[in-house]
Amino acid sequence: MADDALALTSGNTSPLLSFETQLLQKSPDIEAWFRSQWHQTAPPFYCSVDLRNAGFKLAPVDTNLFPGGFNNLNPEFETVCVQAIQSAVERVCPTATSLLLVPENHTRNKFYLENVATLYDLIQKAGFHVRIGSLLPDLREPTELLLEISGRKLLLEPLQRTGDKLHLSGFEPCLVLLNNDLSGGIPEILQNLDQNVMPPQALGWHSRLKSSHFSYYREVAREFGEIAGIDSWWVDPLFRNCGQINFLKREGEECLISNVELLLEDITAKYKQYDIKEQPFVIVKSDAGTYGMSVMTVRSVDELREMNRKARTHMASAKEGRDVTGAIIQEGVYTFETWGAEQHTAEPVVYMIDRFVVGGFYRVNEKRGNQENLNSPGMSFKPLPFESCCSHPDRRLSPDAMPNRAYAYGVVARLALLAAAREVAASREQLAAKAA
Repeated sequence: MADDALALTSGNTSPLLSFETQLLQKSPDIEAWFRSQWHQTAPPFYCSVDLRNAGFKLAPVDTNLFPGGFNNLNPEFETVCVQAIQSAVERVCPTATSLLLVPENHTRNKFYLENVATLYDLIQKAGFHVRIGSLLPDLREPTELLLEISGRKLLLEPLQRTGDKLHLSGFEPCLVLLNNDLSGGIPEILQNLDQNVMPPQALGWHSRLKSSHFSYYREVAREFGEIAGIDSWWVDPLFRNCGQINFLKREGEECLISNVELLLEDITAKYKQYDIKEQPFVIVKSDAGTYGMSVMTVRSVDELREMNRKARTHMASAKEGRDVTGAIIQEGVYTFETWGAEQHTAEPVVYMIDRFVVGGFYRVNEKRGNQENLNSPGMSFKPLPFESCCSHPDRRLSPDAMPNRAYAYGVVARLALLAAAREVAASREQLAAKAA
């Protein structure tokens, strides 16, 4: 195997191989089911999903509705991205000619800026006028940034609002595309707009909860299990949540401990059912937020009781300095995939635009083990080394051949996309009910 190839090293492959075999046999039924679901519920504009492949289980652990990292995708899949953007825009606004892209305020993050530049290029290649409206409070006039990595240029312009519409000087967009997860809340300029805004502001991390998303995902996984003829646990991470918690003051700690204990018991029962010899563990993380912050691995409740102040401080703060007030306790899913001769721990991240898988990459971390959060210092990104971007199986090959494993990634990622679609639809219904 080449040094840059990704190898599955788990010995516990039997259930996953059974799963992949089922996908090959059931792929026409699975694809028909997905098509019917998209007729019922429109997909989000875009989405990325972090997966973990334990050999005995393949499941999503995070779903991001405001994905960065488009610069890490394989450039060979650019045509797929462009066509998917055309489909996504047509679904929202069939007559659209122009898009306003609203990014994060990370002007010092050279990697994030490359993501914005890639998105900008893809939207432009999809046949739309596109400009970048910035939320930076001190931006008073158009400012050009020269990107350090690629040498590309980005023009940031101050976002403007007239009445209930966003615009730029001389630019009236048909659609506003947010690449800002609104962790700090919805800025006043984005509130109460009468305009197509994707994804909806209400799904920003100021209010969105991971436990809510995985509740929708549980329903989707159960339906999928019936279609595919599998135990839905193979694709569904068990979870519990605690509503109110303060890690620094140790408030809500008993709720956390009891839920961790119950979840470890549930995981142990499933491991016994499938004769899995690994040690069960859970991941405790903030119920809202991203960037891999406020995450810890727990193998026993004693680890929670014995948390020192440094660990509690780490768990207490999320993006933009927000306090962590709720926690999701999620079944820990091993990742038995490694990258390269050094066998650094890796996990696949799959990207979707509209209902289409458009590629992905492996998050690789040389400093973390197979039970730990890889979205942390030491990580790097390797584009998916597949000839196709997880979109279809090849029945001529074995079930665990790379194209079919990639298809398995794409199927599970689309399950998370469907859960996010239902989440978006429910949010809109709630907003409509409040407005009525």
